Amino acid sequence: MATSKKTLEAMRRAPKNVRFRDLFRLCVEYFGEPRQRGTSHAVFKTPWQGDPRVNIQEEKGKAKAYQVRQVLAAIDRLKGIEHETHSENESKN
Repeated sequence: MATSKKTLEAMRRAPKNVRFRDLFRLCVEYFGEPRQRGTSHAVFKTPWQGDPRVNIQEEKGKAKAYQVRQVLAAIDRLKGIEHETHSENESKN
């Protein structure tokens, strides 16, 4: 998990300098295996419809910066949902 945290911090500092395989691993960790792979894009399922979408593609070994920002927004949204669910469960107990 420490590696994931460091990777996230590095992505936030420099979204233009992210290796595709690092972004892919992070997406698998947060969103599970991609529902589409083998084409030019890896598409991951999210618990919501629409933006932020999680669909990434490789360009010369790097991830596209705008897709890195979309993934970061999706992870932030996912963490917010998990936090809300955790808070609701605590208030019921």
